[in-house]
Amino acid sequence: MEIDITKLVSGIVKQIDIDNSIVIDEEELKKHDILELKESNISGYITKDSLNNIIINCVIKAIVVLPCSITLKPVNCPIDVKIEGNLEEMFEEINEKSQKIQNSIDILPIIWENILMEIPMKVVSEEAKDQKIEGNGWRLITDEKKEEINPAFQKLSELLKEK
Repeated sequence: MEIDITKLVSGIVKQIDIDNSIVIDEEELKKHDILELKESNISGYITKDSLNNIIINCVIKAIVVLPCSITLKPVNCPIDVKIEGNLEEMFEEINEKSQKIQNSIDILPIIWENILMEIPMKVVSEEAKDQKIEGNGWRLITDEKKEEINPAFQKLSELLKEK
């Protein structure tokens, strides 16, 4: 997403408004197990501070479609990310080889990195919450920790309760 900042750098305008939809290549989505990115939009502005640093202030809103961790059915995950800061520092932070900011900048790497940071590690669809998650000789291991006391330590726990 190339943005021409010539007028901002030369001082003709005080800020450049951003209001674009975000388009990410399908191959890049597949790398991160994302089924689809829909209703994605970035809005905000780019300006300069008193030290002539290029500053971005924007909001990313999108719906990321991810596979359910149990059924692999698509699940919509809305994201809403606010980005504020110095563009050069952001490029350095994401290890993006940025030339000295001259006439135009590509903010897509910053946008994409912020979207990826908001994606949950695990999503479960509403349908999967009611599904049977154990059967004959198997069960789904979840993050929930059940307090199961080892029979060998049963008497020990009784001693601790007495005191």
